[in-house]
Amino acid sequence: MYHGREGMWSWILHRVAGAGIFIFLIAHIVDTSLVGWGPRLYNDAVQLYRHPIGRIGEIILIGAVLFHVTNGIRIIIIDFVPRATQVQRQLFYAAVLLFLILFVPAAYHLALGIF
Repeated sequence: MYHGREGMWSWILHRVAGAGIFIFLIAHIVDTSLVGWGPRLYNDAVQLYRHPIGRIGEIILIGAVLFHVTNGIRIIIIDFVPRATQVQRQLFYAAVLLFLILFVPAAYHLALGIF
């Protein structure tokens, strides 16, 4: 029976991060297309990103992108290095550590603009 562990969490978080990035991409395409209906509508839509909730969304987006990238590198290593499946758990923790090293300073910098 599969008990889930690092591999399961990696799979779930990778999909959630990818879905979040995709949702932002759709929102970005929509807000950019508002230019066609006039600069005022576009500026009003973009103003939402300057709101504190929008800024928190930016931090979440950065986290999603960074996790998706670091876990994607882990997946590439597992796919192309034959013995990497034997150390996939250690690779997961390495990806999480790299994610935290990249995310914490970025989140801190972005959070300064909120408070």
